[in-house]
Amino acid sequence: MLRGFILVAVFVCLGGLGVGATKKTAKTSASGAKKKSSAVKRRPAVPKPPVVSAKVKEASKDFVAGAMDAIAAAAVENSAALVPFFEQLWQLEQRPAESRPLHVLQYGDSHTASDDWANQLRVLFQQRFGNGGAGYSLAGRPFQGYRRFDVKTGQSPHWVTDGLLTKGEDGFYGLGGTSITAQRAGEMIFLDADGEKAELHYLKQPGGGSFRVYLDGAEVATIETEGPTAPGYWSMAVPEGLKRFTVQTISNAPVKLFGWVTERGRGMTWETLGINGAQANVSLRWEETQLREHLEKRNPGLLVFAYGTNEAGRKDWTPETYRAMFRAVLERFRAMAPAASFLVIGPPDRAQRVNRTWIPVTKLDMICEAQREVTLEMGGAFWDLRERMGGEGAMKRWVYAGFAQGDFVHLTGPGYRLVGETLYRDLIAHYEEFRKIRQRVFSEGNGNNNEAKPNQ
Repeated sequence: MLRGFILVAVFVCLGGLGVGATKKTAKTSASGAKKKSSAVKRRPAVPKPPVVSAKVKEASKDFVAGAMDAIAAAAVENSAALVPFFEQLWQLEQRPAESRPLHVLQYGDSHTASDDWANQLRVLFQQRFGNGGAGYSLAGRPFQGYRRFDVKTGQSPHWVTDGLLTKGEDGFYGLGGTSITAQRAGEMIFLDADGEKAELHYLKQPGGGSFRVYLDGAEVATIETEGPTAPGYWSMAVPEGLKRFTVQTISNAPVKLFGWVTERGRGMTWETLGINGAQANVSLRWEETQLREHLEKRNPGLLVFAYGTNEAGRKDWTPETYRAMFRAVLERFRAMAPAASFLVIGPPDRAQRVNRTWIPVTKLDMICEAQREVTLEMGGAFWDLRERMGGEGAMKRWVYAGFAQGDFVHLTGPGYRLVGETLYRDLIAHYEEFRKIRQRVFSEGNGNNNEAKPNQ
């Protein structure tokens, strides 16, 4: 009862202090995914950034630094929506050994899939609140360029990926919107990860095949996937330390895998679930019953949605259709994860080449404003990345400074890491305000100090 009172009181105080004040709309976006050459299929290379003078480069760096160093007091709009998430951070910080793990799931497009800025958030949050492990990662390497900085993955050649941006499939893609399937014996995937618990998510299905699981080369389980269509799980406790998990199929029947969970019994995870080229509506094609089960199993404290770059490059979205779609996405996840806080990250700035000149993508205005309106209407928090970068036209400065690529869409590694550091700083600024208000609520409203007795 008392804890519930605290959360309500802090929510009201945060809103009253204007911590979540609304800012002016900014513009953002990026389309497509980072292109890499392949021995099998040639992909167009990312254009090289234009050559600029040292003076222009330094001035651009100063611009970027000034934008990202701006005061963070109101950077997250409607930060009161994050109070349940902040309360879990507070519990982790005050009583780490007694608090349950805190899971953050970040869905998004290629900016998320690169794992650069998400990994920066992961590292910084885990340094302060405890390392809960990698959490959920995709099985094998379901698409070109898939990576996580905290685990290593791989697979044999004959796995087929479903989900991603394909249509007309069965919708059983697990937590991250992708699955891989093998239909003959001898196919293999591996995962190098650290943790105290390992779990593999797969699909049970009529006519399903079987596979073996190995830990550092020693067989630990044989799994049959034959049965009524439903999610399946294998798990075991494992010794702390880096280990290799291997799956090998042992029958000529379909084996469909979703992903791994590797985690510790305490601390925090920041789980990257990005898909190159994705728009926000990609999740509407994921089968609802299995997605709900996977979300309930992860029990996220925070859901992050970072889309908009690819939508800004399409002509078919109108303000009305985009708002309706984005509302449907958030409503679906809200129904499946009612206890989670929601944070929507607006798309970064983006430019397009017209008559040898790079100009802002104007549709970002509509995308960003639609996301903001729907997010705030539904009681979520909103972080305007485009505005944080410096507003409309900022991408040109980011390219000149070496923080964005020559496609004027994607950032470089240092640029993404800077975004991650800035978002962390902004979130922590609001969290520190929460801590102050929480302390005041207890000392003035309850006559005691909950720092000493956090679970009363």
